[in-house]
Amino acid sequence: MKTNGVLKELFHNRTLLLMFLPVAVLLFLFSYLPLAGLIIAFKNFDFSKGIFGSDWMNPLFDNFDYLFSSDSAFRAVRNTILLNALFIVVGLIFEVGLALLLNEIRNKYFKRVTQSLTFLPFFISWIVVGVFAYNLLNFESGAVNRILEIFGFSPIDFYSEASLWPLILTIAIRWKVTGYGTIIYLAALTSIDNSYYEAASIDGASRWQQIRYISIPMLRPTIIILTLLAVGRIMNADFGMFYAMVGDASLLFPTTDVIDTFVYRSLRKSGDIGMASAAGFLQSMIAFVLVLGSNYAARKIDKDSAIF
Repeated sequence: MKTNGVLKELFHNRTLLLMFLPVAVLLFLFSYLPLAGLIIAFKNFDFSKGIFGSDWMNPLFDNFDYLFSSDSAFRAVRNTILLNALFIVVGLIFEVGLALLLNEIRNKYFKRVTQSLTFLPFFISWIVVGVFAYNLLNFESGAVNRILEIFGFSPIDFYSEASLWPLILTIAIRWKVTGYGTIIYLAALTSIDNSYYEAASIDGASRWQQIRYISIPMLRPTIIILTLLAVGRIMNADFGMFYAMVGDASLLFPTTDVIDTFVYRSLRKSGDIGMASAAGFLQSMIAFVLVLGSNYAARKIDKDSAIF
């Protein structure tokens, strides 16, 4: 009986299932099929033997031992988590804040122009942003140092001051992606029933009170879901951003070297595919644990806003 019910359901939704079929094929080919390659993390990979023909590591977790025993690897993991956590927190504040500001603009033309201008940097390549940053920050002829000298301050060698780069990277990523990240929050705000604001206005609530007691609480489910998704990517640093902004400036590695740049640099120097795969496997496992923990916390705050 159950089998007949399933078949009837499949037949009834055959059009929708056919529409989903290309997506399912792509998902299988690019997300599930490559999972077989995870065994490289436990093998001494040899190109001539291939993935399945290469010898297993002895001991089995030797590739992971290299990661855990390397100070550079530990630094990369630490920087990846701390920098991405900083980006998530600051990004949440800026994106929600900008969405609230745009939502308060009553002039539609000005609102559209402002939203377009803030969205435009998203389409600029990180390579171009890196060139902009270098021309602003380099010691010899950077615009920032020239301005500092005009006001009587000593120039700063930004590319040797590692402590400044978490702030610089945060400013760069906020300038580039805040407009893009605002779209979902702005869409959530525009979907709020206007009768809530009308009732609050009749009761004498100010615009700030309406934002505090209506807009922000209504945004809470969206904020929780997007934060959970961001936490799931916390171990995957934006390689394009870090390499374009920092490159091989080793003096900046104490605060800017992340797992992606560490693996790339290690592969370029040693060609150790097994170690790179182990790093990727470690990234996924830590991200998995963080998502589970974050989702559990989200269920405690708002059960309906959790992903699962």
